[in-house]
Amino acid sequence: MNIQNTLDTEVKKAVLSLFEVELPSVEFQPTRKDFEGDITVVVFPMLRFVKRNPAQIGEQIGQFLVDAVAEVTAFNVVKGFLNIVVSDAYYLDFFNGIRLQENFGFVAQVDSDAVMVEYSSPNTNKPLHLGHIRNNLLGYSVAEILKAAGKKVYKTQIINDRGIHICKSMVAWKRFGNGATPEGTGLKGDKLVGNYYVAFDKAYKEEIAKLVADGVDTKLAEKEAPILQEAQQMLRNWEAGNEDVVALWKKMNGWVYKGFDVTYKNLGVDFDQLYYESDTYLLGKDVVADGLEKGVFYRKDDGSVWIDLTDEGLDEKIVLRSDGTAVYMTQDIGTAIQRVNDYPDIGGMVYTVGNEQDYHFKVLFLILKKLSFSWAGQLHHLSYGMVDLPSGKMKSREGTVVDADDLMVEMTQTAAKISEELGKLEDYSETEKQQLYKMIGLGALKYYILKVDPKKRILFDPEESVDFQGNTGPFIQYTYARIQSILRKAESMEVPMTAVDTNAELHPKEKELLKQLRQFPELIQLAAENFSPALIANYTYDLVKGFNSFYQQVSILGETDEERKSFRVQLSKKVAEVVESAFLLLGIQVPERM
Repeated sequence: MNIQNTLDTEVKKAVLSLFEVELPSVEFQPTRKDFEGDITVVVFPMLRFVKRNPAQIGEQIGQFLVDAVAEVTAFNVVKGFLNIVVSDAYYLDFFNGIRLQENFGFVAQVDSDAVMVEYSSPNTNKPLHLGHIRNNLLGYSVAEILKAAGKKVYKTQIINDRGIHICKSMVAWKRFGNGATPEGTGLKGDKLVGNYYVAFDKAYKEEIAKLVADGVDTKLAEKEAPILQEAQQMLRNWEAGNEDVVALWKKMNGWVYKGFDVTYKNLGVDFDQLYYESDTYLLGKDVVADGLEKGVFYRKDDGSVWIDLTDEGLDEKIVLRSDGTAVYMTQDIGTAIQRVNDYPDIGGMVYTVGNEQDYHFKVLFLILKKLSFSWAGQLHHLSYGMVDLPSGKMKSREGTVVDADDLMVEMTQTAAKISEELGKLEDYSETEKQQLYKMIGLGALKYYILKVDPKKRILFDPEESVDFQGNTGPFIQYTYARIQSILRKAESMEVPMTAVDTNAELHPKEKELLKQLRQFPELIQLAAENFSPALIANYTYDLVKGFNSFYQQVSILGETDEERKSFRVQLSKKVAEVVESAFLLLGIQVPERM
């Protein structure tokens, strides 16, 4: 039974009975910690319908609920807030219902419409960096949360594997590479190719400087630098299908894909379907032709095709150039349609892309709506802010990005340093230590990034993220490990795991934990609706804080009453299961020992 649904019905009955008014809705909120109560009815919105003193309204409704609802044992009114006390029996009955339930809070797939979540979508001219880490963690976590909320989910990425950026790396490799390969250099393929992207930029700047020194205007020198001209010609050759260029392109991209795969595996993210820009960049042109006939688009005198979105507060947007070539918008229109053709059960899509593309996605979604696609109303841009480091902004052309692989290694090393300083791993083998350091380091990284609302910019401090105190991944992992220790001792003591007597009286800390556990299923749904891993992360921190307060104030294994001891052990076990489930949604592992 959901107590809020019951109270919603009974409050409406109370208002009808007491004041002869039909109330359209009831507003609830959790009771503030400084007042007695479990759930609060906000009286102020009722004043539009009931012309009385809010405190008087609250008193009358409160008394009605005590008389009518068995689970309501008391109430108090603070100004316009009716604080309702729910019986211990209700919470104990709830606990009996979930204590043996696996995957509590997760629901079986209920939606016939699937959701496709796109994330990562890197360029093949450089390794993944810190910005990609935030993108991947957000996209993966949102996909897992949507699944837990009952959605069928397809995880995808579109790999930007063509264009001038990859041609720059190819030209630099031909000029300076001397046949270098990942195997020959011992470098991951994505790092090797990225090095040549940096080498191109260095050579390009040197050529500009030489031209300028010879008297060429800077703007002209930027356009006429021989290495850039060579890259542009290579792109034209690629588009024309030149065998040698295409073969080199395939070889270098192949190196990058293998490198990406290693990074994804270490980061713990995966995909169900890959799309490649080289396959999709011509998509959408036929849709534009169809839209022209329907009057969605219009053609200018120079032959270019546009859409006018000024009535919607946006501007005019080009979708085909005058020479008939597509722009990124055209390609994105075509790719979205292609995905639905590939997976006909898709009813919506989530695009995990940085906030610099906010306007692009407003336009894209509006165009798809105007083209009358039924799923166009279920498109969401999971927009996120930049990730900065204390050392400042990253620039991939200059080779100053924070490499994703290097950062993961650094996080593991930081976790090792702090763990060894704490000195709690004496009985661990070296292999066990390394596994634990990686689990703590990656958990710290993922939690630090995911606990922040996606829209906010992050200043990422590796050292701060591995703190074993406060709102961090390691603090939560440590609490989980503490509970596992309690459970191992309880098993050796043969503490029985039996159903709880619903007539028992709860300690306030026990009741607080049960209230937090009861919120978990609703929180998963809320996180899914808002595409927000931060809600899951911060809920988990609050739950762990609640458990630590419970642990400090009540005896668990030292309790002499066997039934109460059994209940407290089982309550601890359920908290650990929810922490593990919540962290699973964030892509974070939890250790059995720490």
